Parts: sequence; structure tokens; C-alpha cells
Amino acid sequence: MGNTERARLAAVVFVVLFTQLLVYPGVDRLVEALGGAPSIDAGTAFLAVQLLAFVLFSVVWGAVSDRTGRRVPFIVLGAIGGATTYLVLSATVLFGFGDFRTALVLRFVEGTFTIGAFSLAITMLMDLEGGHGKNMGAAGIAIGGGAALGAPVGGQLYAFGPLAPILASAVLLLLAAAVVTTVPDRARGDGRRLRETLGSLRRTPVLIVPFAFGFADRFAAGFFGLIGTFYFRDAFGLDPAGIGLLLACFFVPFALLQYPFGSLSDRIGRVVPIVAGSAGFGAAIVGVGMAPTVLTAAVGMVAVGVLGALVAPATMALVTDLVDATERGAAMGGFNIFGSLGFLGGIVGGGWLASRYDYFVAFVVAGGIEIAIAVVTLPVLIRVVPDPTAAFRTRE
Repeated sequence: MGNTERARLAAVVFVVLFTQLLVYPGVDRLVEALGGAPSIDAGTAFLAVQLLAFVLFSVVWGAVSDRTGRRVPFIVLGAIGGATTYLVLSATVLFGFGDFRTALVLRFVEGTFTIGAFSLAITMLMDLEGGHGKNMGAAGIAIGGGAALGAPVGGQLYAFGPLAPILASAVLLLLAAAVVTTVPDRARGDGRRLRETLGSLRRTPVLIVPFAFGFADRFAAGFFGLIGTFYFRDAFGLDPAGIGLLLACFFVPFALLQYPFGSLSDRIGRVVPIVAGSAGFGAAIVGVGMAPTVLTAAVGMVAVGVLGALVAPATMALVTDLVDATERGAAMGGFNIFGSLGFLGGIVGGGWLASRYDYFVAFVVAGGIEIAIAVVTLPVLIRVVPDPTAAFRTRE
């Protein structure tokens, strides 16, 4: 039963990330259809406003879920709300009302809903038995798989028109809402006030360690999602379909290796995968920015994906290790706030660096952030886990 529940919840996580990445390869075309300019600045604004909503509402969804002891109804609400907003966004183009500012408002509203579905589906995976690394590996393979397939499929969908990715997203989110209703709700609510539930993050300051790594990892994903799109277009003359395939060189190994690497962290502990993976991850990002050909860039993207897969499930599992079962929603919400800030930073910061300086500087900064966080947090991480190779026992 646990495996089938794990698969269904992973499918919901997959859908949310898949729909998020569908728009990336041709975001300039979508922005133009919505009334904006097909530029890096307009593309950044459209992608960033969704992430701003993620930051503002991630912990709120989690804290409400912890307080009520329910997750499924809120995931359904988030998925249906996101689907509805995508349909309204399409209607602004089809029926000619509103402008790009209207589109940005709707994108923000969509983000407030879909972060609830995303964060709480991961939290439901945290609630399962079977090992935190394994459960977060399932979440990681869903996240990586959604991102891996979202980019190339989105590139193909743009051939049908600029609205095709968001219309497809609406349909998929409605399907996700239906799937999650088949999974038992295992949340353990304690009935505390919302303010007390939110305060659980302050009571566990060591959470800043996995939060920091979550920030760095999502920074890289956001960076490649936007800057990679424009860089591969400008450096190698690729179209959206080609860009999507090159992005998939990162996201496919990132997805496929999450589950085995998550299980590995259950056996050897979290420190080695997190620190070794992060240092190599950052170096590989810089290497992509130095690649002279499409082939070498593809090889570099594969290396980034493999090393990122080593870090991600161990980082999310560490969040589960450090908090009580009744505080998982808020803790995962906090993790997703830092992750969303990282994704937002990768888009906004990467766009600013690429516009003000050049692409190579942007790649150096993106890789350097990953390496710097690994170095700075290592002493704290070792204090949290006195034996870096000790396996974590599952806390239920």
C-alpha cells in the first residue's frame, strides 16, 4: 500500500513541476501573446511573479494543514485553483481583455494556489513510513522528472501556439486533483493556533541548513530555466525544441537518480551526499558556461544533473529528520520558501547578471553560490550530525 500511495503522491508532485516548466522554453512567445515584449526582462517578470507567490504562501498552506490535520482537501483546492487561473489567463488572449499587467496578476494568483498543491503533496510523502530518504527520493524523482519532461514537452507544445502549454497545464492540474483524493490523509494535526504552528520554524533553527541548500539547488534550476534558455539560443542558435532537449540533459539524470540517491542517504547519512554533491554541482555549472560546443554543454548538463540528484533528496530528508511529525507541513513550507527564493534568485539575479555583464559571469555566480553554501554550512551540518556517515533513523 505504501508504494502505491508513494507513487500517486509523486505523480501529483510531478504534475505541478511539469506544468511549471512547460512555459519556459518559449516564454518569450507566451509573454508576447499576453501583451508583453519578448525580452529577458518581461520573461523574468512573468516567471518571477509566480515564485513570489510561492514565497508568500508556502508556509501558510503548510501551517494550516498542520493545524487542521488535513492535507488532501487543500491539495485539491490548490490544484483546481491553479487550473482555473490558467484557463482565465488563456481567456485574456482568446477574448482580448486585459493586458500584460493583468497577466502578471493572474500568474501571481495561480502561484498562490499551485504552491499549496506542490508543498502539501511533498508533505504527504513525508508522512509515509519507509525511510525519509526513500520518501524524499520519490519526491525528488517527481520534481526532477517534471522539470526534465516539462522543458522538452513545452518546447514541442509551442509549435501548436503560445497558449498550448498553459491550456495543457490546466487539464493536468485537474487530473492531479482527482488523483490525490484516492490517497489516505495521514497528517497529524495538533489543533494549535496558526501563529503557534508557524512558530515551530523558529524553535528549530538548525533547519536553516537544509533550507540554505534548498535555496542553492533551486537557484541553479531557476537559472537554467531562464538564463539557460536564452544562453543556449544565443550561443548555439537553438530553437525552443532544441533548448528543451539540452535542458533535459540536466533534468533527466537529476530525476532518475533521486530515488536511489535518497535511499543511499538513509544508509550513509545526509552529510556526505549534501556536501560532496553541492561542491561538484557548483563546479559543473561553471563548466557549462565554459563549454564551446553543444555536445560539451550537453555533457556538462548531465554532470550537473547527476550531482544535483545526490544533493536534493538528502536535503529534503534532513528537513524530515529534524522536525516533529505535527510540524512537517510548516517545515516543508519553509523549505519551499527558500527553494522558491532560490528559483526566483536564479531567474532575476541570473537575468540581471547576464544583461549587465555577460552569460559567463552569470554562470560563475550561480556555481559559486552552490560551492559557497557548501563551505559555509559544513561546520554547522557536522554539529547537527556528529558522525557524518551515521545513518538517520526514521522518526515517525
